[in-house]
Amino acid sequence: MNPRLKFILQTWWNEPRHFFGGLALLSILGLAIEYGIFVICPPYNSAEWLEKAAVIIGPILLLSFALGFACLLLAWIPLFRQRVGRLLQRRFFVLACLVTLVALFYAEENWRGKRAWDSYRQEWEAKGERFDFASLVPPPVPDEQNFALAPIVASSYGAWLDGAGHRRAHYDTNVVNRLALKMDREGVDHSVPPPFESWEQGLFEDLKSWQEYYRQPRADSRKPNHLAANEFPDSPQRPPPAADVLLALSKYDSAINELRVAAPRTYSRFPLEYDREDLARAVLPHLSTIKQVVQCLSLRALAELEAAQPEKALADVKLALRCCDAVRDEPFLMSQLVRISCQELLMQPIWQGLARHEWSHRQIADLQAQLGKQDYLADYHRAMRGELAAKISALEFWRRHRDIRNLDICHNFFVVSPTENPELAVTAWFLLAPDGWFHWTELSFAQMFQHWNFPAVDLPQRLVLPHANARLAEGSRREMRKSSVFNPLVRLFYPSLELLNRRFVVIQSGLDLARVACALERYRLAQGQYPDALAFLSPGLIEQVPHDLINGKPFHYRRREDGQFVLYSVGWNEKDGGGEIVLNPKTGKVDRDRGDWVWKYPSQ
Repeated sequence: MNPRLKFILQTWWNEPRHFFGGLALLSILGLAIEYGIFVICPPYNSAEWLEKAAVIIGPILLLSFALGFACLLLAWIPLFRQRVGRLLQRRFFVLACLVTLVALFYAEENWRGKRAWDSYRQEWEAKGERFDFASLVPPPVPDEQNFALAPIVASSYGAWLDGAGHRRAHYDTNVVNRLALKMDREGVDHSVPPPFESWEQGLFEDLKSWQEYYRQPRADSRKPNHLAANEFPDSPQRPPPAADVLLALSKYDSAINELRVAAPRTYSRFPLEYDREDLARAVLPHLSTIKQVVQCLSLRALAELEAAQPEKALADVKLALRCCDAVRDEPFLMSQLVRISCQELLMQPIWQGLARHEWSHRQIADLQAQLGKQDYLADYHRAMRGELAAKISALEFWRRHRDIRNLDICHNFFVVSPTENPELAVTAWFLLAPDGWFHWTELSFAQMFQHWNFPAVDLPQRLVLPHANARLAEGSRREMRKSSVFNPLVRLFYPSLELLNRRFVVIQSGLDLARVACALERYRLAQGQYPDALAFLSPGLIEQVPHDLINGKPFHYRRREDGQFVLYSVGWNEKDGGGEIVLNPKTGKVDRDRGDWVWKYPSQ
């Protein structure tokens, strides 16, 4: 070797200022190269091994630069330079000590985290709690009695999953979703009319907007300057809105009739990927179809009520309720939120049928019994336990398989607080953290659900106190802000407590109001007028009048001078506004945070 080059290398290797200066420069060079690679080849489009290498090497280079730069400055102090120079002469021994310390650190953290999580889990499992997702999966049911396996229903997910709940190797385009009762039109230039929420303001649904929506020609994407023929049945005349909407939706008659034949099946268990190890990658292709079906049936029922076909309207309402219940036993929070959305769509035809006095005493009693089977407060606890168990299952999979793409998939599958994509520090944690820190995260999730989520709904007393919920929500936010280096994923993937439980409470309150309204309508049919008080309804027309979920007191009720009535809950603000409905000035919809939750009919 060239003597001069040898001298330079020995100087760089042994002299602290040269060594640490070179370490800082090489670290900067490595960071620049890594940045250049990621600008040319963005991480989420690159190979998995490159992503992992970049995320692991990046923090190491930053640490090396910080160490090199700091020691370079200190190396100008003679005493420090002298002592560090001695360490450099034993650099391999020092390196071996550091590696040993890192190994001991990982071993200790793994033992500590696993011990803490096992201790907590055993304590609560002894009290009857379950954290394993398999224990929440609905049991198998006979195929011939399974609503989800009826051919018309199975077509909604058949392109994704087979009847045994296994994902097909490729999306099967040959499987036609015959249950895709889509309300929207391809190529349409304007939005669908708003969801059925008029009942909350005591208003009937305007079917003229739906008539115009279905009859307006749509743009042909292949010929931008031309209009394509409407894909819904049409008539050269313009019949009344109700008849026209029924004509448009008649294209789905055969599918609905086949669905009606399948409805009496006793059970409903969709063959989902319950046994999938990477649960966050499971698909739920049936949910969007279920919602489309309920929306279609709700619109049909509204049109049938306006067309003086109450028997058909009630049949469609009951079929829609069956579709809502088809996913009731699923332990996924997403399934329950979709079910709530379906039930919200169905409230308008239920309200409208009662408001128009279209149904007989027998029909209303049948509807009231169907509504009484719904218990969204119990479903809230089932959904929370399912969400917790699913997150623990996902964390266990991530601990064994450190694939950073799982972080984005989690955002798609779980119900999480709105956040940006995980930052680099969290991604590095995901790849470098000891296994014990994943156990700490599992423990943190379990503690937060036990401390904040489960107490938010008092199921035995059937109470949801908004002021207590506000304290619980603030406590959960404080806990998230305190998330440490051990559990940064809690901040990313903990669901918004206040928004979630409010959705369950609002829909259950609406159903309770609907049940009381059914009993009131049956009283009117028998007596010729509504009662003076709700006490006249029980036990003859309703076994027990449900109370207000917000405060545990009876619903407020009064008979109006025009013969109608006002029935209401005090709402989320816990203040009796006398049945006042408050609208959001921005959206024009009922503001459920302010004002009362009201069931009333327009004057006749």
